[in-house]
Amino acid sequence: MLTRNPRLHLQLLVESRTRPRWASSDSSPDPPKPEKKLSDRLSAVIDAVNDRKLPPELRGRSNAVRSETDIMNVVEQRIWHSMEEGQFENLPGKGKPLDLKTNPHADPAEDTLYRILMRNGCAPEWVELNKEIRCKINEWRLSLKKAWAKRLDGHDAKWVEESEALKAQLRAINDKVLHYNLIVPFGRQMCGLKWEKELSQMER
Repeated sequence: MLTRNPRLHLQLLVESRTRPRWASSDSSPDPPKPEKKLSDRLSAVIDAVNDRKLPPELRGRSNAVRSETDIMNVVEQRIWHSMEEGQFENLPGKGKPLDLKTNPHADPAEDTLYRILMRNGCAPEWVELNKEIRCKINEWRLSLKKAWAKRLDGHDAKWVEESEALKAQLRAINDKVLHYNLIVPFGRQMCGLKWEKELSQMER
């Protein structure tokens, strides 16, 4: 709609461009519908992906039954069903020794390094250190047993002197245990020695 007043025409043009699309002059503006939150949409996608990872027997069921026990039960049922059908018979390599030259669960770089060490008659550092620690622990406990026997015989002064030396040796062993736990693969860590615990073993 044109007007003879150029200034008024310009003002109307600016207002029409800045006015929201949903606004109108003859009706009250309705606020736009709020969009679904992005976090809710992502959660729905994640739930759908996790649902696809479940066995068909558990898909679409409520979260109350989605437990590790339920999944294990389904896996065990499938294994037993396959055994009854004879699917584990005549498998490749049946009756033959396992090939332990490679470890499918180990890191390829570490597995290659271990095989090179084995071919040259060597072992990883943590293996050698494990042997050394166990040997020193056995020797230390034997020395503690001898010193404890002297204490029972009434040589208290000798016991005080030897106990201080044994405590120093215990700290050295625990230092090796700490170093061992830092380089050993996960799950193979060992505990250090405790003076009070070792003495309680002597008192029994």
